[in-house]
Amino acid sequence: MNEIFTRRSIRKYQSKPVEQEKLERILRAGMQAPSAQNEQPWEFIVIAKDREMKQQISTMSPYAGMAANAGALIVVCSNLLVTDRNWWVEDLSACVQNMLLQIEAEGLGGVWLGWYPDMERVERTKRALKLPEQITPFAVISLGYPAETKERADRFLPERVHYERY
Repeated sequence: MNEIFTRRSIRKYQSKPVEQEKLERILRAGMQAPSAQNEQPWEFIVIAKDREMKQQISTMSPYAGMAANAGALIVVCSNLLVTDRNWWVEDLSACVQNMLLQIEAEGLGGVWLGWYPDMERVERTKRALKLPEQITPFAVISLGYPAETKERADRFLPERVHYERY
């Protein structure tokens, strides 16, 4: 699992489209995530060609500017008709992590942009993408061919590991 240790948040992209085959493998990786009671509450909106929508989404968060120049955006959503529990946040978090690892494996770069629970971002996205009421945007993944490189980061902190008791 080299991707776990080499994955970094990439915010600068080459002006090169992401191939459909790669996007499908990224989506498949997301759908392989575990979910509470196997409900799999995810839905995805892939924005690869609509430059105007990329630009619009890039303005919905002060941290989303890179979305305007991304090779693709994947809006990861929850379908609340699929689940009656509040575990969908954990489900979609695992889904997004799988997708980020697959992005790395594909030789691409990406970054997780938090949307939920910021209800202003959620509602703006629902309106822009004309989402039905039961579909809730959880995150946006901005991705593309990297135009930047970042050094590997060792984030292991042994002082935060406790055995048997705190």
